Order: sequence, then structure tokens, then C-alpha cells
Amino acid sequence: MESYNKSILCIQAHPDDTESWCAGLLTLLKGRGYSISIASMTDGSLGGIGMTRVETAACRFEEGRKAAAELGADFYCLGERDGFLFDTEEVRLRTIDLIRKVRPGIVLGHVPFDYHSDHRTAGTITELACLLSTLPNVPCQGQPLEKTPLLYRTAPLTFTDVLGFPLPPPHFFLDIGTVMGTKTKMLAHHKSQIEVMKVMHGIEDFFAYSKEYNRANGAKSGVEFAEYYWQHRGGGFRDIPLIQRELKEWIINNEKGEKSE
Repeated sequence: MESYNKSILCIQAHPDDTESWCAGLLTLLKGRGYSISIASMTDGSLGGIGMTRVETAACRFEEGRKAAAELGADFYCLGERDGFLFDTEEVRLRTIDLIRKVRPGIVLGHVPFDYHSDHRTAGTITELACLLSTLPNVPCQGQPLEKTPLLYRTAPLTFTDVLGFPLPPPHFFLDIGTVMGTKTKMLAHHKSQIEVMKVMHGIEDFFAYSKEYNRANGAKSGVEFAEYYWQHRGGGFRDIPLIQRELKEWIINNEKGEKSE
């Protein structure tokens, strides 16, 4: 089997996104000996109630850092402005620099049909940065990677795409029942988001909502709690099911409708 660095980099748009969508997967991979790095592409500075943008950005960075520390993970912020994330040359280069610094075998990014514009843009930047991270002519610091990282896509907040249509079937569900406690503990550091989610989405208890969301994912796959994922198999990316192999005990293969053996 072709080898990849046992390092995973999760690049999401906002400081709480990783904990919301994929902390279970990261916890399980940590148990398989992977080093974990978490990056927020924006400063999260709009996601605060009763705080200035500067205060909110500082608060959310600290929340993200504390959540990452639960896994012994590094936490990075690329510093883009929350709510105004654009795909520019500058942010592409900073993302490539981060990938070259971490040198991951696996990268996690948002799906292109996510409900949030920042998420969709972050996903596009992440995809392109992975592809360009191996090319020596890219004007970045650090040495090019030896091979393009494998790219996986995390689930959105809802079970629909940006226009409200049903999502395409994920490549697999992940049983996170054994690590739901760690995921809940990580998310609990993001206290600033309780009031924000009430204002934005009418969600009275963000943490309870997140737990029920994972319970609903589990109901779709026959376990108590689950996350779900797509692997980016388009041009330029290798179709090697590395996560599916590493975590086979917890994978429910949606393409076959059965637990992996």
C-alpha cells in the first residue's frame, strides 16, 4: 500500500467548524498515531455578540486553541476576515505555505455545496492549495510536498445543499460513539457561539443541537452517533481510501450500505 505521512490537517472556515463537523474523526486518527493540525481560514470576528470584532477574534482564537489542545493539536488561523472570505492569490499562497509546513498526508476541507459562502470558498481554496503544494514554481516558503495530500470533505450543518436540495450520498459514515465525549468536550470550548447560533439560526442550545445532529447522522447509518464524509476523487487527487482503511472498525460504507470489515 502506498504510504502517506501520518499527519492530518483540517482546514475549515471558522474556529468552531472543526469541532462541529469532524472532531470525532480526528480523535480516532489521533488514536492511530496521527499528528493533528487544525486551521481556521478566517478570524471568526463576526461570530460574537456583545463584543467588538477585535475582541471577538481574540476570544475565538483562544477558544480554537483550547479545543485543539484537547487532542494535542496545533491550531492555526490564516487571518482572513470573517464573512468576507474571497479566493485570492494571497490566501492561496498562505494556505499552500501552511500545507508545506505541516506536510500532511490527509487534508480535510469543506464541501463545495455547503450552506455558508465562507465554507464554500474555503473548500475551493483548500482544494487548489493541495494541488499546488507539490509544484516547485509556486512562490511560497518551504519545500514542495513529495505527493499531493489526499483530500476529504466534511459535512455541512444541514442535510441539504445551499439551495435546499438533498445532499448527494456521502462516501461513508463514521461511527463516533466511542469518542463522542471528546468531541463534546472540544466543542464546549466555543462558548461564544451559543448566543450567535440563537441569533443566526434560532438554535437555542448549540451544544445540544450538535449532539442531536450527530445522533441523527447515527440514525441514518445504524449507530448512536456518526459523522459523514466524501473523499475528493476528482482529477489530480489519488483515489486511495486511506481513512477508510485506517478506521475500518468505525466505517459504515455508504456505497455498500454495510459496516466495513
